[in-house]
Amino acid sequence: MKNVREKLFLIAGVISKKTKKIIPQSFRWRMKNRFLKKSIDDCLKKRESRLDYGNYSQGINLIGSIRAEMGLGQSCRLIADMILKCNYPLSIYNSNVNNSFIDGDASFDCLISEALPYGINIFHVNPLDLGRVLIQRPEAWEGRYNIAFWLWELEEFPKEWIFYCKLFDEVWVPSEFVARSIRKVTNVPVHVIPYFVSVPKGRKFKRKDFFLPDDQFLFLVMFDTNSTLGRKNPMGAIKAFKLAFSPDNTKIGLVLKINNADEKSLTLLKNELSGYKNIFFLTERMEKERINSLIECVDVFVSLHRAEGFGLVMAEAMLSGTPVIATNWSSNVEFMDRSSACMVNYTLIKNPYKEDLYKKGCIWAEPDYRQAADYMKKLAGDKAYYGLMQENGRAYVMDKLGPRNTIDILKQELDRVWMGSR
Repeated sequence: MKNVREKLFLIAGVISKKTKKIIPQSFRWRMKNRFLKKSIDDCLKKRESRLDYGNYSQGINLIGSIRAEMGLGQSCRLIADMILKCNYPLSIYNSNVNNSFIDGDASFDCLISEALPYGINIFHVNPLDLGRVLIQRPEAWEGRYNIAFWLWELEEFPKEWIFYCKLFDEVWVPSEFVARSIRKVTNVPVHVIPYFVSVPKGRKFKRKDFFLPDDQFLFLVMFDTNSTLGRKNPMGAIKAFKLAFSPDNTKIGLVLKINNADEKSLTLLKNELSGYKNIFFLTERMEKERINSLIECVDVFVSLHRAEGFGLVMAEAMLSGTPVIATNWSSNVEFMDRSSACMVNYTLIKNPYKEDLYKKGCIWAEPDYRQAADYMKKLAGDKAYYGLMQENGRAYVMDKLGPRNTIDILKQELDRVWMGSR
């Protein structure tokens, strides 16, 4: 029955992709949910009659896309690393539930297993992809304590995802911003576990390794097209850059690191930068070590996002001593302030058009591009201010996202959950 249900679910996914321009999303969600209902009911019954999870060995089964080369995969790897730092045994089930990303990061391959040997499950799977995991591993819910680790970028949690909350004993999120969104729609306990952010130093790459000039002041914009251009808003960063600097300014450059670049997006960005010569597009795959070096060897990181579920790259940049210009809204404000980063004012607006998960009319931030441009000019021209942002940014992130506020919190929560099984 499980195999039949999984095939039906996969067929529903294929149909929805081929017909998404014709069939309304609400109808497609109802169609998928019909296939999911039986699996969800089965899991709920297993939860109601579950055994004491203390009957299993103490440890964590982490279920998520641990090998994915994208933000969600990096988040999963951070949680895995944090669990190990808490000295809890760890087994990882790699749930490759989405074929749109590259499944190539082998950092935790030694811990990947089909087994679920421990009493606590942490599902690092967003609700959008949880249905397939429900069908692949329905037995996971039986007799264990089940925790969802979720991210979301807006103040309103999608209505289509609310019914997944009841599958879990509690929900964990990396920021209060996300927690507030979920607490509005469920009575399931929601706990905040911020990421422990570090920037491991392996081989250090220099600008020449990225074919970047040594004699220019470089701004970096980095995004994944799977995260949508509207939310990440690289066009906004380009707009601010153009307001700040003229095309004939040979001392300033802009680097755009794009994951999963497509011709349409590249053409759009290049057309917007027509006339500018010091523009550098980096679209090749890079391991984390190279990404860390890229962030460190540029002068400024820019994120004029409209919404962020955490903003990991901003934290990594600050920790690396690279000043950050960022929209002063959503999760990133929990690890940066005006003393440690260039915080850009914003106006909350309604999204004028639907973009992937983000519905038309959803509320997010529109940054002040003129203020962002002023920050760009100040950082490029004022060495004292630049040095202050370097020093303050590093110190602020080390405090907010250091072990005391991350590893220690996770250890307390894991101990609390495990002691509840005694």
